[in-house]
Amino acid sequence: MLTLIFLSSGLFFGWSLGANVGGNTWGTAVSTRMVRFRTAALIASIFIILGAVISGEGASDTLGKLGSVNEIAGAFMVVLSAAFTVFAMTRAHLPVSTSQAIVGSIIGWNFFAGMLTDFTVLGKIVASWITSLILAGIFAAILFLLMKKWLATLKISIFRMDTLTRIGLIVLGALGSYALGANNIANVMGVFVPISPFKSLKFGIFELTSTELLFLLGGIAIAVGIFTYSKRVMMTVGQKVTRLTPQTALVVIMATAVVQLLFASQSLHNFLINNGLPALPLVPVSSSQLVIGAILGIGLSGRERRNINLKILGRIASGWIMTPIIAAIVTFICLFILQNVFDQRVYRRVGYEINEVVADRLARQNIEIDVVELEGSYRNIYQMHKVLKKYNFDKATIAKISEIGEVDVFSITNTARFQRKVARWFTAAEIQSIRRMENQTFQHRWELLNALQRVDRVWRAKKDEPESAREARERKLEYIFNYFRVIQ
Repeated sequence: MLTLIFLSSGLFFGWSLGANVGGNTWGTAVSTRMVRFRTAALIASIFIILGAVISGEGASDTLGKLGSVNEIAGAFMVVLSAAFTVFAMTRAHLPVSTSQAIVGSIIGWNFFAGMLTDFTVLGKIVASWITSLILAGIFAAILFLLMKKWLATLKISIFRMDTLTRIGLIVLGALGSYALGANNIANVMGVFVPISPFKSLKFGIFELTSTELLFLLGGIAIAVGIFTYSKRVMMTVGQKVTRLTPQTALVVIMATAVVQLLFASQSLHNFLINNGLPALPLVPVSSSQLVIGAILGIGLSGRERRNINLKILGRIASGWIMTPIIAAIVTFICLFILQNVFDQRVYRRVGYEINEVVADRLARQNIEIDVVELEGSYRNIYQMHKVLKKYNFDKATIAKISEIGEVDVFSITNTARFQRKVARWFTAAEIQSIRRMENQTFQHRWELLNALQRVDRVWRAKKDEPESAREARERKLEYIFNYFRVIQ
């Protein structure tokens, strides 16, 4: 019951996302009266849920690298703070970015928990927000000019044009909703992925992983938000920034959908990387920003620039700037209250150590350190980095030393109970390998992984194994780490 209460913040954030940005894909269509609101809301809900469950995992990895929230009570407050920030902006009728809200909240948690914020990852995320805005404007401008040229060469009746435009808005709206679910579900439930309380669930030949179950719940919450509270924001985006015709609405939706897919498609990302081509990072981008970028692209590509409402645009831009700052401050304050007033553990303390075992592990990765000078325990990563910087290690080496030196105690006890819990999930060989390690203790995550791989080859990566097999093994390993971890 406590776990469900903690997950409720993700559901509230999903509702806020649906209320504020879930309808952005359809805002221009609804505001031009080409599609009824209820029709748009129904189609959007279906395809957002499909996008979240089928393609939602790609963008969630990047948020995990920015800050890995390691206690479910902390994750609850991080998401709740982001949700309240978005809700407040929604009340002000501003199409705020949920991506910026969750990033701000994660940074607030990092400060409170004494964790480092990876500024390389943060820079990649911020750059993606700017890049996606520009790309949406460029795509929209190109599509708009092509459409004008195409329409000038055709003789189509007004009635037929309206019919074709309406069909296009529905088809592209469905595609955009799928992309929205795939890209933005990480904002709603990504923080809970490392500490998911769910196991895999099978429905005949279909199987939903623990992450997919989280994303399914988040997708449903987004759908509820669309139906109950998104109409006002649809009208703000579609009418108050610049006046749109039904044809320009079609261009906005198309440009927004394309950009969201570029930042959400893991298969496209892997294809480009494997062929030595540059690829966009898998990052949650703001659908609000994409819509505004597309509208600006259209407005600046011709005479429509005079219709741009700079006052409204300025208010929206100020909301984008303030959102992560407000979210970080609210998160810090709320974490303090949750920990000190309600006596909840909001983060797990992480210590570090350097000894002969750690030095040997580093040496195998071609990193030599002076154990005599560095040996000892460090209460947090800031203290360790302060010492390491005195020895002129570069950032990559410091990151690797921190990764190997992180203390994460695992005690393999009561494996019979573990067997009963995973009997329908783990294979007999996997369970037996765990039981053979009864009463062993490990100080580091990599030590436990090495021990598992020595006990049974089933835990080793295989050459040319299917991606699905690799993912299934990693999910089981993550469950083992979480199950046998000793809370410090």
